[in-house]
Amino acid sequence: MNESNPLHPAYWAGAQSACAALDLVALRVVASTPPQLGPAVEQMVRQRAQAIVVISDGMYFTERAKLQELLQATRLPVAYGLRDHVLVGGLLSYGYDIDANYRNAAKYVDKILKGAKPADLPVEQATKFDLLINLKTAKALGLTIPQSFLLRADEVIQ
Repeated sequence: MNESNPLHPAYWAGAQSACAALDLVALRVVASTPPQLGPAVEQMVRQRAQAIVVISDGMYFTERAKLQELLQATRLPVAYGLRDHVLVGGLLSYGYDIDANYRNAAKYVDKILKGAKPADLPVEQATKFDLLINLKTAKALGLTIPQSFLLRADEVIQ
């Protein structure tokens, strides 16, 4: 997690809750700057992580190629919140549809420019989430993705 991102404490609380429900142990690893990425990956290996979840973050997005290179060396399955990580070799992503969010933001801008007060506009949450799976990466990791999971995917990279 990126400690400089104000959303990450909520993500961490959610991860702890989800892991507890599945009888898994969540390991907290911090990387708030690009130079911290390498040591964070080394920490995951030392702690014997069995899988990694990289949450959505601007710095992780900007450094996605470097991050993917570091994580690929661990040979661990990695799930991401943003599809762009999978496009550079990540295993899978499940997250909100960024394009849909930008379209919704444009609708809000249009309403504001036409005189609506921002405080009067309702707060909307994402309603469309995409699952992207990279089968090339799965094969390289020696993983078989169940057909039932592949059928649920919005996109599969062959």
